[in-house]
Amino acid sequence: MINHRIQQLREAMQAENVQACIIPATDPHTGEYIPDHWKTRQWISGFTGSAGTILITLDKAGLYTDSRYFLQAEEQLRGTGVELFKMGLPETPSPEVRLSGELSSGDTVGFEGAVYTASDALALISYFDKQNIKVKSDFAPYDRIWKDRPAIPSNQVFILPEQFSGESASSKIKRLLKELRNQGSDATVLASLDTIAWLFNLRGNDIEYNPVAVCYAIISEKETVLFIQPQKLTPEGIEYFQKEGIVLAEYEKIYDYLAHSKLGKVLIAPNKINYHLYTNIAKNFKIVEVNVHPVDYLKSIKNKTEIEGIRNAMQRDGVALVKFLFWLDKQLNEKQTVTELDISEQLKRFRSEQDYFFSESFETIAGYGPHGAIVHYIATSATNAEIRREGILLIDSGAQYFDGTTDVTRTVSVGPVSDEMKKDYTHILKGNICLSNAKFPKGTVGMQLDVLARQFIWKEGQNFLHGTGHGVGHFLNVHEGPQSIRMNYNPNPLQQGMITSNEPGLYKTGKYGIRIENLLLTVPYKTTDFGEYYAFETLTLCPIDTNLIDWSLMSQEDIQWLKDYHQKVYEKLSPFLSAEEKEWLKKKM
Repeated sequence: MINHRIQQLREAMQAENVQACIIPATDPHTGEYIPDHWKTRQWISGFTGSAGTILITLDKAGLYTDSRYFLQAEEQLRGTGVELFKMGLPETPSPEVRLSGELSSGDTVGFEGAVYTASDALALISYFDKQNIKVKSDFAPYDRIWKDRPAIPSNQVFILPEQFSGESASSKIKRLLKELRNQGSDATVLASLDTIAWLFNLRGNDIEYNPVAVCYAIISEKETVLFIQPQKLTPEGIEYFQKEGIVLAEYEKIYDYLAHSKLGKVLIAPNKINYHLYTNIAKNFKIVEVNVHPVDYLKSIKNKTEIEGIRNAMQRDGVALVKFLFWLDKQLNEKQTVTELDISEQLKRFRSEQDYFFSESFETIAGYGPHGAIVHYIATSATNAEIRREGILLIDSGAQYFDGTTDVTRTVSVGPVSDEMKKDYTHILKGNICLSNAKFPKGTVGMQLDVLARQFIWKEGQNFLHGTGHGVGHFLNVHEGPQSIRMNYNPNPLQQGMITSNEPGLYKTGKYGIRIENLLLTVPYKTTDFGEYYAFETLTLCPIDTNLIDWSLMSQEDIQWLKDYHQKVYEKLSPFLSAEEKEWLKKKM
């Protein structure tokens, strides 16, 4: 089937004199998780990971993806004729370098500009121009060759009440307009769905796990316009938008609006807007480019209501997690059959019983034994492993509640474990604790803190290739910027009110995986003659498995942190647990 689809694409390439095609894993809204309508790369290759780009020439095909998906990609690409190219490794050339080595002067590379970020497209065009290779940015034959292509979703949206958002849409727009003026611009165009959702207090379910809706927005001193399919709107939504001074227009009309309006200087972040939209803006207006859009900074710094909401959501999430872990222990003790898919189902069941539950925040990763070493492993009916009373189980899961988004990973022992497992687990735990305890001056970026989480495994000559921490939205996407904690340089500092994950890990292919993840809130620490200093508040409430700890490797500071953390977990969660669950939790501390 995959071979047939690739052949159809090659026929379309030949018809348009295109010698190579690049298909990214995004959509017109530059999303990480996207509606089925735009999952072209998945359709053409069979690879389902959230990150990856496929290159197709007239006789070769290759998929680029990062370390989270190496093992998954190897499995899913088997037999398709698509070669795996492992991003981030020194021996792997970039996609454009690889293509330039395979193409001849005068050849053409095609891509769909509507689903390519402007920053990536501009870089590609500049590179290929120097190689005398032409670029066709409107190559999009997919409506013709993808016969059963899903429609663009048209689910109804809803308004997030201010009891959860803490601020009206008109207030947020006013703050954004101030930022636009400060940066010498008159207007901005937004395509990123979580950004628009936050700004307008709009939520939807067009994308699984992400409570967003397909739309665009233009904000200017003259007016604010939301471009959205009319069938998505409810009477309540229309009333709210009108009250907040937001003009409504049809989704497809954004290009007509850009062609006929007078916006002046338009601020955009090229990595958050598609190339097709970018070229239309550039034709009519002067562009003010920024690396990070000011609305993304505003969104990342949670207000008091959002912070209190996430604390409450974490408490309810913690209750669900303890009930689940108690259930798991009991099932295994009673020699009941439990599989990886059972774990996903039960986690969703316990969370769905909590107040304000909306959905999961991503597909649960439940990896037993060797499956735990596959960073973004998702169990299927073909791979579904039974949990036995031995070894370790890695569970990464989360939920969307109206008052917050959760993301938590625990590695738990389900039976006897080896000394090697204990040593590895303890090093990861120590890294997690060390980062949790960090104190740092205002202006610190994530790369400066990353070593705190990695130092113990580095001493062993070990590493993990994913980031240590990502930003998390408020009842929005589980991954958001602009901040991160990782080895790569990111110039955006950790600011007071930001929520960032803390998730060091270690993965031994064919053996097991270990990861411990809590969410951290950046809070004030102290102000001295040397300036302002920040610290982290650990938000996640879930016991950490002490059966996996090699206590000889733990410092007194480590032990005290763990004791204090477990005391907090018990105090916050025990009022909502049964007597039997409370007793179980006490024993796990």
